[in-house]
Amino acid sequence: MKYKVIAYVLFIAISGILVFSCNRPKEVLSKKEMEKLMYDIYIAEAMIENDYATFDTPEKKEAFMQQVFRKHGVTEAQWDTSLSWYADHIDIYLKINDSIKARILREQKNIEQQITQQYSRDQEKQRKNQSPSYIPPIYNFALMGSKSGFSFALNETEISKQIDQNDFDFRFDVIGLSQQIAPKLTSMLILEYRDTIIYKNKQVTSNQSYSISASKYIPNDTLQKLSGFIHLQDRMNLNHTIQIYNISLSKRQNFEPTNQTSTLKEANKKQHLKPDPNK
Repeated sequence: MKYKVIAYVLFIAISGILVFSCNRPKEVLSKKEMEKLMYDIYIAEAMIENDYATFDTPEKKEAFMQQVFRKHGVTEAQWDTSLSWYADHIDIYLKINDSIKARILREQKNIEQQITQQYSRDQEKQRKNQSPSYIPPIYNFALMGSKSGFSFALNETEISKQIDQNDFDFRFDVIGLSQQIAPKLTSMLILEYRDTIIYKNKQVTSNQSYSISASKYIPNDTLQKLSGFIHLQDRMNLNHTIQIYNISLSKRQNFEPTNQTSTLKEANKKQHLKPDPNK
């Protein structure tokens, strides 16, 4: 009984293929041939539309399209005939078009991924060749050879050059965090004034924008050194899809009041405000 069902299904499938083949004229390209040709034509048309310098005359555009036809061993007349026939069989045409769209989206995703990885490699090389004050605009944990995060440190001169306002934020965006696995991703900003050290940390728990507010000046004191880091623990147990981007020290967008009363009571004595382990 099982073999009869399988044989019946195969018979129906083969019959459908034969009926389709019989109805399609010989001069019309097969579904597989049509799909391959349409894909290359879509790509060629997109290139012509976006590369004005190369395809600046109708003759150059026509010559490029003829190259596509020669690649597939068809003439422009065969293409026109096939396109007309498939347009009359709209259900088949739409299936071909959907398949091409899916392929283009896959290719686009692969290209974007390659661009991101290459950009991350370039940024990592640049970071290694830069001074400790360098803050990478993007950090990809999926990059081969990347560590468990990055750190930076600015002295008083570098602070004056890079930060031109009193109140500022250490800002970054996060993408790629898994909802099933909760990684321990921590960011911290360390503000060293003449007589006070303030630690500000923030746990990263979801894919969103983050910011840590800070000031160059507090009453009777000036920022001497600024350092910070973003660190990922248990990196080997994760799926390596986490990416930090739009990393910067920038002008504060939303004022976040901070309680510094306890640190300012002893302005003449070095204070070390350690982060609350319960947070």
